[in-house]
Amino acid sequence: MTDTAAHTPDTATGPALRPAGVDYPEFLPGWVWLVGAGPGDPGLLTLYALQALQQADVIVYDALVDDRILALAPPATERLYAGKRGGRPSAKQADISETLVALARSGRRVLRLKGGDPFVFGRGAEECQFLHAHGIPFRVVSGITAGIGGLAAAGIPATVRETNAAITFITGHAANGEVPDSLNWNALAHASPVLVFYMGLKHLPVIVDRLVAAGRSADTPAAAVAEATTPRQRVVTATLGTLVEAIRTAGLHPPAIVVVGEVVSLRQIIAAGARQAGP
Repeated sequence: MTDTAAHTPDTATGPALRPAGVDYPEFLPGWVWLVGAGPGDPGLLTLYALQALQQADVIVYDALVDDRILALAPPATERLYAGKRGGRPSAKQADISETLVALARSGRRVLRLKGGDPFVFGRGAEECQFLHAHGIPFRVVSGITAGIGGLAAAGIPATVRETNAAITFITGHAANGEVPDSLNWNALAHASPVLVFYMGLKHLPVIVDRLVAAGRSADTPAAAVAEATTPRQRVVTATLGTLVEAIRTAGLHPPAIVVVGEVVSLRQIIAAGARQAGP
């Protein structure tokens, strides 16, 4: 885990935004708040997340937290980068957890800021267990996960009444960096109309092969959304059978989510309508 100026935005924060009518919990010294920062756009933060950003003494943040969100904290707030990115030198989870405990025991208000939602492939539960075992009080603040907010930003609805009564979120790689070996591919291929893969680009050829081999049609609409809700967002649509090549041709890179299902076919209408309604 490193503390580096390269990850610390110098944008000054404005006055605290505290709309009335909200019962704001007090952020006490010695507490850790595990907060979801959402998929990227600062406008998708919760009011509790904004409160935490403005009151924390130190922020321990992940690689996927947008700099515009960090800029909402006072410039003097300490920022500790604890990002994990596949194939790159990354902070170890044990070190991150130990750091949270040490900071809290020093009497500081500790904000553990995680991309998306802390409990959706964010290892938030592990950190809660560690904090509990060491007697550190904590609060969890949900965030908009990329499988919902990222799809919406791309014009792809997570559910449509006529299309799917279920949606499945799946991690594209296990703790060992490989495709999870505990997945029932036959069940995924047949039982869930919409599949959303997090962190799935690296192993997408394997994922596609297993789904098709299990009986999912290669003609199923599919898409990849990279850097969702940020100014760098890119979307590639194709079919399940052609998505890997389409992503390769487009030069799409992580972070990205992949969605498989008929809901993708509505992107053309929803995305076009959103553009027409925009400024």
